[in-house]
Amino acid sequence: MRTPKSLWDFSKVICLLLFSCHSLANGNDQNNIKIEPPFWWAGFENSHLQLMVHGREISKYRVSLNNKDIKLKSIEKVDNPNYLFINLDLSKAKPDNIEIQFASPSETFIYSYQIRKRGELSKNREGFNDKDVIYLITPDRFANGDVKNDSIDAYRDKLQRDFEGGRHGGDIQGIINHLDYIEEMGFTQVWLNPVLENAQEKYSYHGYSTTDYYRVDPRMGNNQLYVELSNKARQKKIGLIKDIVLNHIGSGHWWMKDLPTKDWINFAGQFSATNHKRESLHDPYAVEEDKKQFADGWFVPTMPDLNQKNLFVKNYLIQNSIWWIEFANLSGLRIDTYPYSDKAFLSEYTKSIMKEYPNFSIVGEEWSVNPAVVAYWQRGSKRHDDYESELSSVMDFPLQTALVQGLAQKDSWQDGWHRVYASLATDFLYGEPENIMVFADNHDMSRIYTQLNHDVELTKLALTFILTTRGIPQIFYGTEILMDNKGTDSHGIIRTDFPGGFAGDKQNAFSGEGLSEQQIQFQTDLKKLLNWRKTSKAIRDGSLKHYSPIDDVYVYFRVLDKQVVMVVLNKANSKKTIEPRRYRSILGEAIDKNFSGVNVMNNERAPLSQSFQVSAKSAKILEINLGE
Repeated sequence: MRTPKSLWDFSKVICLLLFSCHSLANGNDQNNIKIEPPFWWAGFENSHLQLMVHGREISKYRVSLNNKDIKLKSIEKVDNPNYLFINLDLSKAKPDNIEIQFASPSETFIYSYQIRKRGELSKNREGFNDKDVIYLITPDRFANGDVKNDSIDAYRDKLQRDFEGGRHGGDIQGIINHLDYIEEMGFTQVWLNPVLENAQEKYSYHGYSTTDYYRVDPRMGNNQLYVELSNKARQKKIGLIKDIVLNHIGSGHWWMKDLPTKDWINFAGQFSATNHKRESLHDPYAVEEDKKQFADGWFVPTMPDLNQKNLFVKNYLIQNSIWWIEFANLSGLRIDTYPYSDKAFLSEYTKSIMKEYPNFSIVGEEWSVNPAVVAYWQRGSKRHDDYESELSSVMDFPLQTALVQGLAQKDSWQDGWHRVYASLATDFLYGEPENIMVFADNHDMSRIYTQLNHDVELTKLALTFILTTRGIPQIFYGTEILMDNKGTDSHGIIRTDFPGGFAGDKQNAFSGEGLSEQQIQFQTDLKKLLNWRKTSKAIRDGSLKHYSPIDDVYVYFRVLDKQVVMVVLNKANSKKTIEPRRYRSILGEAIDKNFSGVNVMNNERAPLSQSFQVSAKSAKILEINLGE
């Protein structure tokens, strides 16, 4: 946890302080101030910048600028005299260091604030989409690249690898060290669980209790190392997705020692638990009390819930996300606990970011198995009210649940593969179904290998489906080597250490050393599938057409003009015979002209004029050119 002294650290920009004899005589030495954002850029669509200034009794100071290109619009004071909010007009701003003068009857000091130049291609950056596959990493558990930052004196939560809820030492340098592995596997985006400072007493490793929105946790590295990760990943054509927490902060956040306003935290800063009733936001019979308790309630006492109805909180969070996108050259954001934030704020938040980055991507976590509830938040969706959203993507929890149930159940008129079929049939609810994030598991649930009772073949079917259906696939680190959490649903075990990322590991998943034959084969097959996916235009851009499942077999197609991918998933304990003539509406004359499909995993040809077999609990993926 940060000490009071560190709460008053200068920004890295030059700060010139001029002290008067009067102030020295009266012992007034609290002239250190903190300004956020720490710097900004010229050239944004929204030319308004709001600076949060924190310093002892800073509201007593007069503020002025010396820059003719930047207009000081207004100074806003709040109920805490230690804060000022400075509103600037940057519509004519040029890259420069501007001097902000703070003056009182007893002293004057000048703060040098930097306005930077935006990158030429920044605005038109491309976000993640269905051409990508996302690799989800819990940084503390992936690889330790710098043992010197494992424990830091100023932070109470030290290295404790023998404790499942402790810090294990993984960091940003560890990810940089293994970018080659990520690239060779075939991943094109990396989503890291939060890396911002989490100065909490314990359980800080997961990153979801932010204590400084502008600082990478020193146990993970630093801001510049995060930028280095982004740049080096870009060189390998891998984008970086930042996990953002808008709903709450950690109880160790520096605000909690000196709140800017009395309503900065919901329920006046006192713990009141959320009821988790997300349905109340859509329920025509819901009472306002339930809606308020859902959105304003806290998760736990150590996660104070932010009040985004407060205009200063709203502006702060929007600017912070834009700052990180620009600073770290991000390709996307993942928003944690999305619906728990204020609805009106979320609308303005997504609009503000997409205004600055029209081709950017933001995915929101709405953990509901009801597709109507999930779809509500995505842009373009038909809604029961006039709510406006520019959220490009949502996470397909309904499909994930259907997939696990479908693989575990025997087919009937409503069970087995029919669960998946029915889930996809609700895509009419989504504004952009092709931009939904699809996944077999993630950091908050049991690993897919465990969910499927440690059945390797079913796990392979699950990953094959995720990588060939519509949407943007996401794979959790370690899934490629069948990592599991047998016998427990503890998050600390689910987010276990990646073999080979830590000194003394007996297994090394990066090199294959010590892995079982089963693990190596699974990793090899997934690598082949991932890299094939990069080459398939039909998978990346084609429409999805599926047939009603029959007898434990699910067949669907991805179609782009004459390019077709046929996917056959057989979860039965026996081999199945596939008759291509059933799929004439897709295959057409390819059946009569004896065209063949090519198996993407072994290059074997399968004539479409005759039946073919699919082994028990296996998949067959055929590439078909209808123009041959």
